[in-house]
Amino acid sequence: MGAKKVAVLGAGSWGTALAIVLADNGHDVTIWARRDSQAIEMNERKTNKQYLSDVTLPENIKVTTDVKEAVMESEAVVISVPTSGIRGTTRQLLEADVKIPLIVHATKGIEPDTLLRVSEMMEEEGINEVSDDIVVLSGPSHAEEVAQRQPTTVTVSSQVKDAAKRCQDLFMNTRFRVYTSQDMVGVELGGALKNVMALGVGLAEGLGYGDNARAAIMTRGIAEMTRLGTKLGADPLTFAGLSGLGDLIVTCTSKYSRNWRAGYRLGQGISLDQVLEEMGMVVEGVKTTQAVSQLAQRQGTEVPITTAIYDVLFNGQSPVRAGQLLMDRDPKKETEHTTDF
Repeated sequence: MGAKKVAVLGAGSWGTALAIVLADNGHDVTIWARRDSQAIEMNERKTNKQYLSDVTLPENIKVTTDVKEAVMESEAVVISVPTSGIRGTTRQLLEADVKIPLIVHATKGIEPDTLLRVSEMMEEEGINEVSDDIVVLSGPSHAEEVAQRQPTTVTVSSQVKDAAKRCQDLFMNTRFRVYTSQDMVGVELGGALKNVMALGVGLAEGLGYGDNARAAIMTRGIAEMTRLGTKLGADPLTFAGLSGLGDLIVTCTSKYSRNWRAGYRLGQGISLDQVLEEMGMVVEGVKTTQAVSQLAQRQGTEVPITTAIYDVLFNGQSPVRAGQLLMDRDPKKETEHTTDF
């Protein structure tokens, strides 16, 4: 694939890391940042200290605070903003009034109350007015390691098969391996639901529990993710892949995981408001826990781990008591069908 003009909307750690991958592939990359001060730093110093303190940006990345300038004549646009910013960013993209051959979103979350996946939120805002080719990029991929060019594998998925292939060609290199999938529902859900389980693992470790508890939450967590995901139309095998099990492992075990760190502090007895203030960055798993709880109730699906985490986050339940209630549940078979766990 020849060099292309690509815009990345979002100058956080993940947007910056993806921009580095694209720049390494020879593409002409423009990042859209919200703040003038950040754009000036990234353009003049080639750093993004707030989000990626030890990274130097390639010369073929430039930064602007004007969405239209960023996307003008772009052959692909990558959206990497928090779930709460998806609607606003989509509206700004629509206001730019530019046709985009390919739109890739790399956001992992579900919107509370509407219970929509990210691509559904974008569609509701009218994204199809500027492009019919929407792709989701997900998988075990901490921004810090991607920006350091460490080996990483991800999955891209779209309802348009050719769009996923074009996205694969855009990003793939010897350090960033990209697989395609046709299960857009499963890929989006896997990326969102694993953040809830990372909060749970962090909570357990904050309480002083060890490897046994971590393995239990991760293993029963993937069962819970699969059970709910299949109810919503996903392929159960997707949850055994990069955007399910792969992302679950990396998010539940890594020092880079915001969700794990937030859960760990909660387990130590710190309040949710204080934890979020300390983090200084969005912890997607908090709102996703709320959305998943609502989804499960609507689907009539049992999600005991999510329910326990929800009670800690929003109902004042102590982490110790939440764990006790999980362990005291009625006996179950492990290997029943995913809808009957």
